[in-house]
This record gives sequence, structure tokens and C-alpha cells, in this order.
Amino acid sequence: MRINPFRLKDISSEIPPDGNGLKKVLGPLELVMLGIGGIVGAGIFALVGTAAAGDATRPGAGPALVVSFLLTGVACSFAALCYAEFASISHVAGSAYSYAYATLGELVAWIIGWDLVLEYAVGNVAVAISWSGYFQDLIGGFGIKIPAWLGTDFQKAIADPEIRQTLPQVFGMHVAINVPAVFIVVAITALLVVGIKESAWFNTIMVAIKLLVLAFFLVVGAYYVKPQNLHPFMPNGWAGVQAGAAMIFFAFIGFDAVSTAAEECRNPRRDLPIGILGSLGICTVIYVAVAVVLTGMYPWHKLNVDEPLTVAMHAVHQDRAAGLVAFGSVVAHTAVLLVFQLGQPRILYAMSRDGLLPKVMGKTHARFRTPHVATMLTGLFVAVGAALSKLDEMADLCNIGTLSAFVIVCAGVLVLRWREPHRSNGFRTPWVPWVPLLGIASCIWLMCGLPWVAWIRFGIWLVVGLAIYFGYGAWRGRHGTV
Repeated sequence: MRINPFRLKDISSEIPPDGNGLKKVLGPLELVMLGIGGIVGAGIFALVGTAAAGDATRPGAGPALVVSFLLTGVACSFAALCYAEFASISHVAGSAYSYAYATLGELVAWIIGWDLVLEYAVGNVAVAISWSGYFQDLIGGFGIKIPAWLGTDFQKAIADPEIRQTLPQVFGMHVAINVPAVFIVVAITALLVVGIKESAWFNTIMVAIKLLVLAFFLVVGAYYVKPQNLHPFMPNGWAGVQAGAAMIFFAFIGFDAVSTAAEECRNPRRDLPIGILGSLGICTVIYVAVAVVLTGMYPWHKLNVDEPLTVAMHAVHQDRAAGLVAFGSVVAHTAVLLVFQLGQPRILYAMSRDGLLPKVMGKTHARFRTPHVATMLTGLFVAVGAALSKLDEMADLCNIGTLSAFVIVCAGVLVLRWREPHRSNGFRTPWVPWVPLLGIASCIWLMCGLPWVAWIRFGIWLVVGLAIYFGYGAWRGRHGTV
């Protein structure tokens, strides 16, 4: 069969080709909560400190972190509007992968599906590592301390001379594994195999808790804001603002995960845009408020720590409040893990149904009607990565993969309007072509703020993905040879 990487597929049908769809149980409230659950996590509780202070590879935004959040929120809003249009058309699992397949062709769809592995699976590696740090800080308040070799990823343990001296050795090699990170990934994976409705209710409870904790941080922290900490407002100029925006983009990832649950929505034409745009708007307001209070409480150049919100609370001698914030962070990270771990298997599930991945990825559980094989394989990948990898490296790789996916979705809206200008659907992106073009430009601007090593890793990732596509998927696509 002749390979045709530009072939398209129709995404407007709600019924998958094999008639074995997922359970439709989600409404607008669950979708908004899934969005908030996926957004509020490691970005605001962990990476916000490095975005303000900077590190060896990038300048910090300083108190202008609030500008970084606003710029990133605007960039994401352009992409969110484009996502909402596609989501109201496509009622099957797959998110941006399915959208690209309908407008830009199979090869671009494969690339974006491969990039989404960076967003969800690699992103979850970063979240699990951050979860472990806050979890150990939380139980440390009760006098419980996990040995360094069981609570630190291998790369960090080897790089730190003090930790390296405490590591056991097997056959002359140091041993270190982040056990708490592995544990939470396994637990979330088991929950997701059981069912989407149970997962959604669990997520709603966690979202309520973390929003209350962030509100508590704002109320308590506002009392300790010192105006002198906010000056100079932009210590590293626009370069610092751009670098900060590129890094805290990780704090906005998650609204698009709502679209991966399209096949499990009761009324996707109406509810998916509500879930995507509603969750993004709520979280942007929260982030701006946290940025002002955090940089006002504590000198910005001291915030390059793993737990900046709790460090700021400890600095003003609010140790009990710091413990509560640490608890809220553990809950927030757990919710993000749940949403990302929900999204990745459904993308693999959609790609498998199209023949681009082995059929085993498209199997659903006979009782729970969840993509259990893809869910367990994703859990295994994330658990191994979280046990051995570093937080900042995983976050940068996740950011660049997600931003590239956003660029393709925005471009897809332009192509869709050109090919089918009169298509009737529940939501249409306003001010086309300006919104998609601004989305493309702003996402590329954010990508340029990432360190060069992230681009190299991203290039390697794409080469590997293309090799898999032309070696397997291009020959077995559902629209070609099955």
C-alpha cells in the first residue's frame, strides 16, 4: 500500500469505528474541575520560585513574574480558543492529535501525538518528582525522614556531594531511587484503571482542597508583603520576563487535557469549551495573585528552591501555615498527576484505533470501560522516569513539546476555516485569523525563552518519533493498510 502522510480523517463522528467507546459520564462541572486539577500543581507550587529567581541557564523575572503570568495566560488563551473550536467538533478521544489528523494530515498528527507524550507522560514525571519533594517536607513536620537514597532521584543524588556520600553501592555503583514518586504514580494508575467517574470525583475533592489552601496562602501572605521586595520590579528586563514566562508555562499546562476526555462527555459540543476556557480563566486569576504575594513576601533572588511557597511562610515564622501549604501542594500535585495520567492513555488509545500504534493500546477493560493497557503502560513509563530524572529537565522538555502542539492546533484552525468555512459547530474561535496567528506567534516566543538544551532534546525526540512513524505507523494507518 502506498504511504500517504497527508491523508486526512473525519473527526466529527461521536462513534469510534469499532463501536467500543468509552463511558459518557462527564458534565461541565467535572470538566472545569479536571482542567483546574490539571493546571494548578507543580508549576505554581514549585517552578514559580525558579521563574522568579532564575538559575544557571536563564535570568529570573523577579517581581515582574506577575507580567510573565499575564503574558503566558494570554498566549494560552489564544490556544484555548482554538482548542475549544476543535473540541466542539470532535467528540472522540485524542485531543490535538485528532484535530491535526483532520486538518493537517497523518504525518503532522503523528508528530503532535508524539509531542503530547512530552506534555502528559514526561510532564507527569516532573510533577511526580515535585510531589515527592513536598510530600517529604510534609511528613518531615511529623519527624518522619526518608533516607536520601530512597527519596531522591538518581541524577540529583549523584550531583550532590553530600547526598552521594550516603548512597549505598551495588557492584560498585551508587544506588538512588525516588520511592515516593514511584508510589504515587502507581496509586494514580490503579485509580484510573478502575474508572473515569471515580477519578473525576476524586479530582473534584482535591481541586476544592488546593484552591482553599491557595486562598489561605494569599490571605496569610498578604499581611507580610513588603513593598521594598517588589523593587526593582523588572531586575533582568524583558529577557527575565520572557524566561520566566517560558518556565511558568508549565503552570498552565492542563486545560487542554480536558479535550482528551471528549469521548466521555455527555454533551461535548457545549461542555468541552466550558471546561477548557473556564478552567484557564480561573487559574490565571489565581496565579497572578500568588505571584504578587510571593514576591512581596520574600526577596525574589532567594526563591530558587524546590518549595518556594513553604519557604516564604517559614521566612515570616508561619511554620504551621507552611505545613498547611505543603499539604495543599501534595494534594495539588496528586490532582495534576491524575489529570495528566488520564490524558496520555486516551491519546495512545486514539492513535491505536487509527493503526498508528499497536492494537493493544486501543483495548478497553471489559468491566470498567477504560483504556487499561495504555493506562498501565503510561504508568510504568512515568514511574521509571520519576524514579531517576531531574525536575527542571523534565519541565523544560514538557514545555517545548506542549508549545509545539499548541502551535499546530492554532494552525489547524486556519486550515479548517479555509477548507470548510461554513462548518456548523457549537463553538467558533473569534477573530480568525488573528487569534490563531497570535497564538502561533506567542507560543513560538515562549519556546524561544527555553534553554538551548531543551531544543536539542526536543530535536532528538522528533527524530525518534519520525523513525517509528515511517517504520510502523505509515504502513498500518487505518486510512491505509490496517
